[in-house]
Amino acid sequence: MRRRLLPVLIAAWSASAAHAQSQPDDGQAKTLDQVIVTGVRASHRTALESPVPVDVLTQDDLRAAGAVNGELGQALATLLPSFNFPRQSNSGGSDHVRAAQLRGLSPDQVLVLVNGKRFHTSALVNTDTKIGRGTTPVDFNAIPISAIKRVEVLRDGAGAQYGSDAIAGVVNIILDDAPEGGEVTATGGAYHTHFRPNDRDITDGDTGYAAAKWGTRLAGTGFFRFGLEANNHGSTNRAGYDTVPDWLADPTPANLALRGQRNYAAGDPKAESYNGWLNSEVPLSGNATLYWFGTYTQRHSIGDNYFRYPDSSANVTSIYPDGFLPQSIGTDRDVQTAAGVRGLLGDWRYDGSLNWGSNAFGYDLRDSLNASLGPESPTSFHIGSYRFNQGSVNGDFSRDFGVGSRVATLAAGVEYRHENFRTLPGDVASYAAGPYVDAPVGAQAGGGLQPQDAANLSRDVGAAYGELSSDVTEHIFVDAAARYEHYSDFGGNWSGKLSGRWEFAPGYALRAAYSNNFRAPSLSQIGYEATTTGYGADGKLVTGRILSVNNPIAQGLGAQSLRPEKSRNASVGFTGQIDEHFDFSLDAYQIDIDHRVTLSETIDSPGLKDYILQHFGVAGVQSVAFFTNAVDTRTRGVELVGNYRTPLAGGGLLLTLAYSHNHTDIRHVMDTPAALAATGAGNVLFGVEERNTLTDAAPEQRGSFTANWSSTRWNLLGRVTRQGAVTRVFDFGDGYVPTQTYAARWQLDAEAEFKLTPQLSFAIGGYNLTNQYPTRSNSDINYAGNFPYDVISPIGINGAYWYGRVRYTF
Repeated sequence: MRRRLLPVLIAAWSASAAHAQSQPDDGQAKTLDQVIVTGVRASHRTALESPVPVDVLTQDDLRAAGAVNGELGQALATLLPSFNFPRQSNSGGSDHVRAAQLRGLSPDQVLVLVNGKRFHTSALVNTDTKIGRGTTPVDFNAIPISAIKRVEVLRDGAGAQYGSDAIAGVVNIILDDAPEGGEVTATGGAYHTHFRPNDRDITDGDTGYAAAKWGTRLAGTGFFRFGLEANNHGSTNRAGYDTVPDWLADPTPANLALRGQRNYAAGDPKAESYNGWLNSEVPLSGNATLYWFGTYTQRHSIGDNYFRYPDSSANVTSIYPDGFLPQSIGTDRDVQTAAGVRGLLGDWRYDGSLNWGSNAFGYDLRDSLNASLGPESPTSFHIGSYRFNQGSVNGDFSRDFGVGSRVATLAAGVEYRHENFRTLPGDVASYAAGPYVDAPVGAQAGGGLQPQDAANLSRDVGAAYGELSSDVTEHIFVDAAARYEHYSDFGGNWSGKLSGRWEFAPGYALRAAYSNNFRAPSLSQIGYEATTTGYGADGKLVTGRILSVNNPIAQGLGAQSLRPEKSRNASVGFTGQIDEHFDFSLDAYQIDIDHRVTLSETIDSPGLKDYILQHFGVAGVQSVAFFTNAVDTRTRGVELVGNYRTPLAGGGLLLTLAYSHNHTDIRHVMDTPAALAATGAGNVLFGVEERNTLTDAAPEQRGSFTANWSSTRWNLLGRVTRQGAVTRVFDFGDGYVPTQTYAARWQLDAEAEFKLTPQLSFAIGGYNLTNQYPTRSNSDINYAGNFPYDVISPIGINGAYWYGRVRYTF
């Protein structure tokens, strides 16, 4: 496939000058003056005029990102060096809902808005992953990429303006509002790679994506626009050959017969989804407009888990004589809708809205068993159900007024929000203790939620904010904001922000901001519980529980009620614009976060089981974990963005350089509670694995250089990205802490689009064209050769991806 596509790409580039029309395409140049609506409520400010860094991505940017199967999360990771979106594998729920990071911080420390309204998080709690462990992040892939007009990414704390979660920044997704016309798009692709660990050429992960949207004018300035998407993504497998060492499986003939085979699976899950969206406005009398928008996603995905060997206590040979590979099944339904009225009342602009978001996740297993039930065990299980609902009422008001010869903008607003998190237990067989007492209890690869684990928590949030901004002089702009937010479960919080911009010479400016922000612990972090039986990092079966901080066992081990995370954000930047050809921004920042909420290390000392039995009368618990405010961190970084535009060969050339560097240090770690320390010397709340997660498991450096040439006939794009190094640390106990750093990698992406007519275009492209892989994992980490590459490297483990696209507009 690669040999066929490369000559076509080369031919397209070489033929571009001959086919280019005399009229240049200035589509990218228009983004230079794009008015932003995120981060400052003063009207008519562009990204370069903002006192804080804001990235603006257009429909064309997202389309040319080469995102696998129309994934919004991957498109953002491709285009924004400060955005990380790792592809998890063998990670339980994280195979189905992927977590994203901004500025190397936790996935739940970035706030996501749709048309300026708060978007809800996922219901699924990620407990088996590396990045985002213990979080319930926003599912970026639940937002249809075809619905988007542009994305504004505010890289700064914004709690005073938007409330909880906006510590790392804000992603505001603006929906398509074209009043008429439509578009039909179809994309197909696949991974094609030479996989060196097995010395094989592999083509898999085939994708099919189709989207259609249409709009029509309504009375006056009104419109109704809607769209549908459908996509299918085949699974990939980058597992190596199994060496079956003694520590992994007993050296029986049945187990050793599997040596040298590919018994495991590692890669993307199989997934299919169906999405819909709408965006509409209807003018009312009296300078008012009624609006309504919404998104809907239904996704079904299948992920792989660890292989169970034939002669193992986890297997029943009469059911699986050759062992078995359990698969997790996720059924995800996500919906958000908002409606409101905005308009003018005298000198005041107002916006009153109702917003509702809901995520429901059903978790199932197939090709599994409950070994304690013996030959009567079922092989498919319902593991549990997760639900999160969020409803809010908002009222926002603003007006401009004169201050001397200047115009100031005053904004104020109120919000009421209700949140509910609920889990429901799985099938009885998924957690039942059967008559075979020497076998592990519960469904393999994820015991079901038990009735004792079920959670049902709600809270109410009330907030009020005020913001004042003005050009103090012709060259100085200042913005100040304050917000009070009260949570029914832990009380109130004040946030404030002061930012400003000084244009000290025509086209050149300094900007700076300081703010304090917070993130309320999620309801899932407060109340989630689960009981599981599975394989630990050392390959041994472990029965463990994740306990809520309200559980008596957790409290007996030192758990305390969770406090909000609080941050202090400071930034300073330098921007410049030289006529219409060149602009740049350079920003440095520091983010201090106190009381970070993390899931504790897995506590599994030999004395733990007896301690829990003796003090709480609960038998068989070999490990526990619970949420804690155990650590304070400091993150420092710099970000550079530069754009150069010039006419070239009858078209327009845009060169973009973007670079991000950040580093997180641990400033303070809470002492291990005495009760926990008494159960075993090795038990700590915050150990080397969680330290690794927060500091260097995500890339500290990432940069890209993009060249995009457009004319009325052609759009040619090439992008080189340097994916930074990451480090993986395991703690296997007894001082055995294998560590490996995965080196930085260079990635090449390209796309050539030909416009056959103004309405019809064809494109071919590729992602990671040079088939780069991470550093090979060493023998301490590659799990007996089964996982030769680690999923935390942003280059991924799938190799080169090729695609073609056809698009028709009308």
